[in-house]
Amino acid sequence: MKTTAIIPLRKGSKSIINKNRKKVLGRPLFTWVLGEAIASNLDEIYIYTDDDLIINYVKNEYKWSAKVKVLFRSEESATDEASTELAMKEFSAKIKYDYDVLCLLQATSPLTTKEDINSTLEKVVNNNFDSCLTVVEYKRFFWKEEGVSLNYDFSNRPRRQEFKGTLVENGAVYVTTKSQFINSGNRLGGNIGVVKMPEDTLTEVDEPNDLVVVEKLLVNRLKQSKGVPATIKAVVFDVDGVFTNGNITYSTDGEFSKEFNMQDGMGIELLRECNLPIVVMTSEKSDIVVHRMNKLHIEHVYSGVKDKYSLLEYLLKDLNLKRNDLAYVGDDINDLPNICSVGWGICPANAMEEVKMESDVILTNRGGFKAVREVVKFIMNYNKRF
Repeated sequence: MKTTAIIPLRKGSKSIINKNRKKVLGRPLFTWVLGEAIASNLDEIYIYTDDDLIINYVKNEYKWSAKVKVLFRSEESATDEASTELAMKEFSAKIKYDYDVLCLLQATSPLTTKEDINSTLEKVVNNNFDSCLTVVEYKRFFWKEEGVSLNYDFSNRPRRQEFKGTLVENGAVYVTTKSQFINSGNRLGGNIGVVKMPEDTLTEVDEPNDLVVVEKLLVNRLKQSKGVPATIKAVVFDVDGVFTNGNITYSTDGEFSKEFNMQDGMGIELLRECNLPIVVMTSEKSDIVVHRMNKLHIEHVYSGVKDKYSLLEYLLKDLNLKRNDLAYVGDDINDLPNICSVGWGICPANAMEEVKMESDVILTNRGGFKAVREVVKFIMNYNKRF
């Protein structure tokens, strides 16, 4: 069965301007659910939006994933008054209903994981449900204004651990068969299944304060999956602010020069002699960086990468490694998701304060001043213990 996801995004937002592009731990909000969708069992994912900036971002950033596509939505379906069902119907008509199962993913639920997506798909694809949604078991007591309790007996108040609570729709994932959607015109209908998600996923990004809450929840989520590796099996480096001091010299023709440390270069050679895979990932497109990394004989070099977290997740399959096997070295907020989630998150002495707060190791050296060599020494000494 062909499973297709739609992530509808509107350019306009009254409560948070350009909400879907707002940075959350250094990543645009919508990329959190997009990255999980790429890693899930979905066959294809459509970003359905009227925002040209998002369209260009997706086209340039996710060339490594054949799953990801973009489609322009009409002005009519992107108004405040338009329902999500209208966008789903319009989208379906544009692709001529070329799917068996349609999955609606909401960018405002950045805590959604690939496991959540797979579980909802499983309900519909293999368990004979016509549609499915994600819910949270919410252990709160509900009342009517008339003073009537709704979901518990107040005269026999249960303890929290004994109270089943109420299942609340969290707005994260919806899945429907094509026939159900055509017949009802609604994302839900027929035999409806539910998939429980953790209670913290009840938080959706609708107001500015939600961004603050979600960032903290994401940091906690990423760090919960961390484990101290027996050995570090690969290292991932950012470039500017790590290999260099972060400064760039420009001429009238563009980028003119960056300064690299030769002793850092020797450190890379030492890592290669240990047969340790080295990955370099930078958000800038720079011929100077490519030339330097070629001279250092680094095979895995990726430039112009904005969503480093998703790309690293993709590369781990080829490297046959897990995040806990890695050391990641970065200095700015776009490195935070990886720093928080790998075995050892490392930053130079001149990293941004937000990065220092979440790093496992803060180097004594600054980027461009033997920071890379210090990382190499740390890794080699760490691995020698075992």
